[in-house]
Amino acid sequence: MKRADEIAYRDYVQARLDPLRRSAFLLCRDWDAVDDVVAVTIGKLYRHWHRAQQADNLDAYVHGILTHTWLDERRRPWRRRESPVELLPEPATHDAEPGDGQLLALLSRLPPRRRACVVLRFYCDLSVSQTADILGVSEGTVKSQTARALATLRVLATADQEQE
Repeated sequence: MKRADEIAYRDYVQARLDPLRRSAFLLCRDWDAVDDVVAVTIGKLYRHWHRAQQADNLDAYVHGILTHTWLDERRRPWRRRESPVELLPEPATHDAEPGDGQLLALLSRLPPRRRACVVLRFYCDLSVSQTADILGVSEGTVKSQTARALATLRVLATADQEQE
């Protein structure tokens, strides 16, 4: 990579690291997984920086890498073998979770593709076509998955309020 490209890459990553971490958290809900997904994402971005710079919307391109990396990580066999424990070995040192805790809990109850649609469309503020390109699906699929996700979120939120 040329020196000028490397400087541009570093500047971009420094400016976008926190928003990428927040987007990744909305997808995976685990700060350790967030760090893994973001690290792999910026590694992939480095390898493809020349192509990424030519993208119409660099942020959408990077969110596509992030989303695909998260989906790939969910398929890893060791992720399925992990089991939660009651007592953590040490206290968490991460910043507070972004956004409303109730919304994050509701998001975690959505299937991965629907959660990805909601996060990309409403948190990352991407268009339907950009979201479709990132997920590799049609625009109609994005619309239907988003509509179903929002309907599910409404039902879950209403049920949670009735239980209180």
